[in-house]
Amino acid sequence: MREDVEALDIRDVTANWVNAVVLQAQIDDRIKALADLSHTPLFFGRLDYLHAPGAELAEGAGGEQFYIGRRHVHDADGDPMVIDWRAPVSQPFYRASKADPQDVALRRRFGYTGGDLTAYEDEHLSDPGEAAAVSKLLQQEIERPRVGPMRDIVATIQPEQDEIVRSGLSGSVCVQGGPGTGKTAVGLHRVAYLLYAHRERLARTGTLVIGPNRSFLHYIEQVLPALGELEVQQATVDDLVARPGLEVRGADAAATAVVKGDARMAEVLRRAVRSHVSAPAEPLMVVRGSRRWRVPAYELEEIVTELQNRDIRYGAARDALPQRIAHAVLVRMEQAGEAPDDRVQDAVARNAAVKAAVKAVWPLVEPAKLVLRLLSDAEFLAEHAEGVLTEDEQKLLLWAKPFRSVKSAKWSPADLVLIDEAADLVERTHSLGHVVVDEAQDLSPMQYRAVGRRCTTGSATVLGDLAQGTTPWATRSWAEALAHLGKPEAVLEELTAGFRVPREVIAYASRLLPEISPGLAAVSSVRETPGSLTVAPSSAEALTDDVLAACRAFLAHEGSVGLIAADARIPVLAQALSEAGLPYLSPGEETTAESRLTLVPASLAKGLEYDYVVLDEPAAIVDGEPDERTGLRRLYVCLTRAVSGLTTLHATPLPTALA
Repeated sequence: MREDVEALDIRDVTANWVNAVVLQAQIDDRIKALADLSHTPLFFGRLDYLHAPGAELAEGAGGEQFYIGRRHVHDADGDPMVIDWRAPVSQPFYRASKADPQDVALRRRFGYTGGDLTAYEDEHLSDPGEAAAVSKLLQQEIERPRVGPMRDIVATIQPEQDEIVRSGLSGSVCVQGGPGTGKTAVGLHRVAYLLYAHRERLARTGTLVIGPNRSFLHYIEQVLPALGELEVQQATVDDLVARPGLEVRGADAAATAVVKGDARMAEVLRRAVRSHVSAPAEPLMVVRGSRRWRVPAYELEEIVTELQNRDIRYGAARDALPQRIAHAVLVRMEQAGEAPDDRVQDAVARNAAVKAAVKAVWPLVEPAKLVLRLLSDAEFLAEHAEGVLTEDEQKLLLWAKPFRSVKSAKWSPADLVLIDEAADLVERTHSLGHVVVDEAQDLSPMQYRAVGRRCTTGSATVLGDLAQGTTPWATRSWAEALAHLGKPEAVLEELTAGFRVPREVIAYASRLLPEISPGLAAVSSVRETPGSLTVAPSSAEALTDDVLAACRAFLAHEGSVGLIAADARIPVLAQALSEAGLPYLSPGEETTAESRLTLVPASLAKGLEYDYVVLDEPAAIVDGEPDERTGLRRLYVCLTRAVSGLTTLHATPLPTALA
């Protein structure tokens, strides 16, 4: 298929060089999409139907056989050899069961080792004599060692996951899922499915995946290309709100960041933007040739008031104002017997007197300068925050030492979100067709608004776990979060079956749930792995040596190893690893057969997974956060990163729930 595309000769079908460039770019993209991926087989399953799909279910009618794979593959004659997993005919591979065979006689799963076909497993779904059984190949694929970036789960998607993946483009979906339930993979596969089902529409409007940090995005970046999807943008929230010339050089105290992230700031900003509009103080005189046309102040005020009442964007109203004034002048021209046309109206709108009136009444607003003034000028802030923020909250917002200019200001990440909100009040933000936001429980209300602006005319997939909220402003409920996102009608789905974390490990971590997220259902892991959990005491003097010994023990096994510790402990452990001759990677760097140990600060552990995890000093992880609840949530995240084994070492007492 790739060679066929490479051999295309477009010289006779392009009318000009522009067409040639565009067509060649499309061909190059197609060649990229058809690249072979090492160790990624073209098919992973087979369906034998009792009857041809779509045909009458008549007695004696012959069935059909389909191989299911990551993408559509055809032979030299164009006949399909492998059916794309997203096609309707492939759906029973994920949904059919003994109770509901969906006209499938046989489902075959193929097992691979390093790209070589090494096993297969059959289920005769329509045979009443064969009992239902757990697929061993499915379990082996789930438990396969995690070396390298995150891989797709296209061969192991479960029925409840498949329902979310195949839900329609028009509706937004929120997925609450505990550790190891596959919510990230579900979100990425949903993007791939939507691109398959609505390719033309999403090619025009665009798709975006938002992750919590760069390490996480690097970890997931190979999933969609493996499924043949190369056009999906990936970004963090900080990337979304970044503005040219504005650097993040400051950081907010937790209490300040909470206020800046509060949804009430949107009203403060709206008031501040609108405050720039003033009532016309004097009439307008427009001179054209030998004639003068006068628009009285009261009529100008009516025009301004009408634009304000329409509540359109500040910039759009400012652009409309000169045309409204020009229309008022044209009415007078017509009353005087003239017959002006659209060109005259445009000329009047560009008249120097009209421009001056617009500048005085409805001046330009620069979002960054507006936020700079709000954070610097106590009187300006008090005027627009009255009845919205308390005096104490206003004091938290004000800089101790105001900055002179936008460029010299030490902006924090929360400040750029405020500037993004102000920018949207001035000019509408471009909307995409579909946005996926992962680890969404950590977003502030203002960050939700920033994401929501990117999908006002599109839909969203929101992924997260309320128990893993580790910011002081973490989401309290999905209903509240979805309201801030602008998608209150989104369907809430809950994934409670865990496929990644062993049952012993998730049960231990779940002891924290009553304290960190009361009422949230614990994950029920399908994997029982005896011996997967070790909790061992140490001493302050021996802790680092014990941690290194645990790392060496896990490195004797196949797979990746993550050493997770409180951020403050990372320099000590980094030095100890170097002195011990144990090479290590940073989060986001790709593990290889030669380098399988990653040193992970607790603050960056979210979303990552390792075959084996050594957890250093749980109490230090809790103490590293602003409050105990956030600390325990951070610990919950760190405890649930392991796929095969977790060793927890501590020199100080464990949190009460884990003791």
